[in-house]
Amino acid sequence: MQTILFLCTGNYYRSRFSEFLFNHLANQHSLNWKADSRGLALERGRHNVGAISKYARKGLLSYNIQLPDNLRLPLSLTLTDLTEADQVIAVDETEHRPLMQAQFPDWENKIDYWCVHDIDQVTPGKALKQLENHIRDLIPRL
Repeated sequence: MQTILFLCTGNYYRSRFSEFLFNHLANQHSLNWKADSRGLALERGRHNVGAISKYARKGLLSYNIQLPDNLRLPLSLTLTDLTEADQVIAVDETEHRPLMQAQFPDWENKIDYWCVHDIDQVTPGKALKQLENHIRDLIPRL
C-alpha cells in the first residue's frame, strides 16, 4: 500500500479533511493508496478544541464520511513521516513552504504544494471545495 501525506499548519482542519476525503475516494476507486496527515506548526492552533475542526467534521459528514470515535489528536510532522510517505502534499504553498524550508530544508522542493488558504483568508466552504477538487484531480493520476 502506498501512502500520501497531507500537511497543513495545525493538522486540525485542511489536512485532516484531505486525509479522510482522500481515503474515502481511494476506497471507492479501489486504489492501493492510503492517506495520513500532519501539521507543521501545531503551536499556532492553541485555540483548537478536540481532534478535528468543526468545519472539517461538517464537510466530511456532508459526504457521508463517518469519523471514528477514537479520532487521534493533531500530530506534528517528523522526518520519519516524510521518508515513509510515497507522496507529500502541503495544502498551502504560501503558508507551508516557509515552514518546510525552516524545519525540513532538504524536503522543501521534494513535496507538492497546493494553494488552499486557511479560514482567515477564505471561507471553510470554499476551502473544502478547493481541497475536494484537488483530491479528485489527484485520484486518476495515482
